[in-house]
Amino acid sequence: MKHLLKMLDLSTEEIIDILNLADQLKYELKHGIPHPHLKGKTLGMIFQKASTRTRVSFETGMYQLGGYPLFLSSNDLQIGRGEPVQDTARVLSRYLSGIMIRTFEQKEVEDLAEYGSIPIINGLTDFCHPCQVLADLMTIREFKGSFDGLKMCFIGDGNNMANSLIVGCLKVGMSVSIACPDDYQPPKEILDFAKGYGDKFEMTNSPMQAAKGADVLITDVWASMGQEGEAEKRKKAFEGYQINDELMAQANEDAMVLHCLPAHREEEITEKVFEAHANEIFEEAENRLHAQKAVMVKLMA
Repeated sequence: MKHLLKMLDLSTEEIIDILNLADQLKYELKHGIPHPHLKGKTLGMIFQKASTRTRVSFETGMYQLGGYPLFLSSNDLQIGRGEPVQDTARVLSRYLSGIMIRTFEQKEVEDLAEYGSIPIINGLTDFCHPCQVLADLMTIREFKGSFDGLKMCFIGDGNNMANSLIVGCLKVGMSVSIACPDDYQPPKEILDFAKGYGDKFEMTNSPMQAAKGADVLITDVWASMGQEGEAEKRKKAFEGYQINDELMAQANEDAMVLHCLPAHREEEITEKVFEAHANEIFEEAENRLHAQKAVMVKLMA
């Protein structure tokens, strides 16, 4: 494991290793046990999309690991303003121990990995969100004990979250059912991967069908960053794709609910369901810290 670019790149064994280390680091933090695995290391954090959880969790995590985080906004860099990404990658590789980038195009992340000589971590692109899904898997295992026999249901847009959840959940042995409108399905690359898992994967345009017998229900906002101009169009397209009491009645009685946040209550999820599962959702948010620390240790220690 040289980089974390997308869930498709990780083996089942690598995913489990990251989750096990994340559990250990979480335990150590809660019990005041220092773990300065990255003492003397520096992480450059490139943000071309704004973030609350990604910036705070990476900065805090790097500090707890004994390293130094360096925030780099799009205004601080020449990427996109004349300097080729390959030159930026080679320059930053001379200064830093690793790079986390949160951006739009997956190609930009892949190019940094190709031309640089240090580990690259994908903090989010329009194609995938591996850090969030590692935190989701960590949370599912915490609450459910294992992945054996579990069904994950995703309701909403076949976007970066859906892409990474499909791959991650299938790789750890879960069944996956996704409900999204016909015009908002995941890309061919993800669907081709999922086909290899046979009847462990289901895609439908019926949220009620997808939720039947689910152990974990997950959703995301209808309009992600960069899609604000399509907000009204998307609201119409996703009408009915909401996690609510009626949908929860289709799932198993002890089903948990996750949301990567920020949540738009009464759109993709009702206030009532969100608050009923707030403990799970905010544990999931906290686990971004621990999962990302595990990734940084695996790549940079």
